[in-house]
Amino acid sequence: MPVFAANLSMLFTESGFMDRFRLAREAGFTGVEYLFPYDWPAEDLRRELDDNGLKQVLFNLPPGDWSAGERGIACLPDRVDEFREGVDQAIRYAGALDCKQLNCLAGIRPDTLDELQAWQTLVDNVNHAAARLEDEGMTLCLEAINSRADMPGFFLDTSARVMQLIEAVDAGNVKLQYDLYHMQIMEGDLIRSVECLLPWIGHIQFADNPGRHEPGTGEINFRNVFAALDRLGYGGWVSAEYRPSGDTAASLNWFREGI
Repeated sequence: MPVFAANLSMLFTESGFMDRFRLAREAGFTGVEYLFPYDWPAEDLRRELDDNGLKQVLFNLPPGDWSAGERGIACLPDRVDEFREGVDQAIRYAGALDCKQLNCLAGIRPDTLDELQAWQTLVDNVNHAAARLEDEGMTLCLEAINSRADMPGFFLDTSARVMQLIEAVDAGNVKLQYDLYHMQIMEGDLIRSVECLLPWIGHIQFADNPGRHEPGTGEINFRNVFAALDRLGYGGWVSAEYRPSGDTAASLNWFREGI
């Protein structure tokens, strides 16, 4: 089976954030991710990782004003300085947490922003972030997020769009973050897609669809998908980034039973 990580922004939310590290380890996870670390001192997060024998596998670059609905600022030409300051902040956290992969959220393009201008801004920002991360021995991931159910207007909403960006940037440390839930909504044909994209995939996340709940609550055949990841030789992390349909412990049957 793949090596699974727990997304602490979505799992174990019955408890406070710092308690979720222990709960993830007790459940059997060896790696964790979450959306953002910036509300907590890096030394506190590192202590929880060390005390619980966990690996920090991923987090996102600063997204702008998340509470106001922003979902990344990398495509916004009037936010370039803020984006680049965020890259530096993320690198500081990643160094303290021994995290080797960071994810860049492209953002939602306003209707008033020309698409070509947004695209060139995104290319320039990703080039900058990739170069900064390369200096630190880190990988930059780019995620496609569905624009149908979760983030209408998200600028990178298909794997093809991310691959177009990877080609435009042409940096060896830029990878595709492939989310099975988002790509089931936008594209389907998951196993064939993963097989084609495998050389560029740096990280995988999952939830079932519809509902974004745990495996077994929707239409995705996770037994076949996870078996395919093994067959194809994928060696990266596979992160549970779903909203439990009930309490988290009850949602982990797929993990305990080795789906």
